[in-house]
Amino acid sequence: MLAEKEIIFRLLLAALFGALIGLERERKHWAAGLRTHMMVCVGSCLVIIVSAFGFAEVLPLEHVSFDPSRIAAQVVSGIGFIGAGTILFSKEGTIRGLTTAAGLWTVAAIGLATGSGLYFAAGATTVIALVILWALQPLERFYINKFSQKKIKIIARQNLTESPILKNITTHYKLKIQTFSFDKDKAQYLCILAGENLDWTKLNAIIDTLKDESSVQEITLEQV
Repeated sequence: MLAEKEIIFRLLLAALFGALIGLERERKHWAAGLRTHMMVCVGSCLVIIVSAFGFAEVLPLEHVSFDPSRIAAQVVSGIGFIGAGTILFSKEGTIRGLTTAAGLWTVAAIGLATGSGLYFAAGATTVIALVILWALQPLERFYINKFSQKKIKIIARQNLTESPILKNITTHYKLKIQTFSFDKDKAQYLCILAGENLDWTKLNAIIDTLKDESSVQEITLEQV
């Protein structure tokens, strides 16, 4: 059986590891923030301690045996219920919260490692997780801004497909439009231009140009 000081040390260390990752999520105002990550990590740590040492009194009994890894396996699968609660689906079909859900799963694993006494593995995983969540974020944003598809939605009073406005804009700014859709709703006309590798500077210039058109009622720019 573990000494009381060792149990407290492992639980506090798990709380620290969970707090470090939780702070990164907290600054983005996610529902699963500091306290959630700490609780998951500490809870996982306690589970593995109970699994490994909690049945020491009954082990000497005849015909008694157990596998401590079975309870740990339930933590790995059970944390999915909490992670699922952080995933949000928008009406546009986009998904948010997957990174936070993956972070909770990783924090649970860190708690299991800490409770098992694998301090170096738990600490190294915490550092790697922080690098992934924080240090790699600028690279992810650069990649998304450069290669994600961008959409320009234009609501106008007249059919812009019969107007030289769009043709002049796409020709002037040399945009590589991949898809174009047109729809009519009562007295309004909706045009959607979409493409990849579209420069933000050009897109903002296009929006400024369209704002000066009297027939244009609304312009929105989306990134998907």
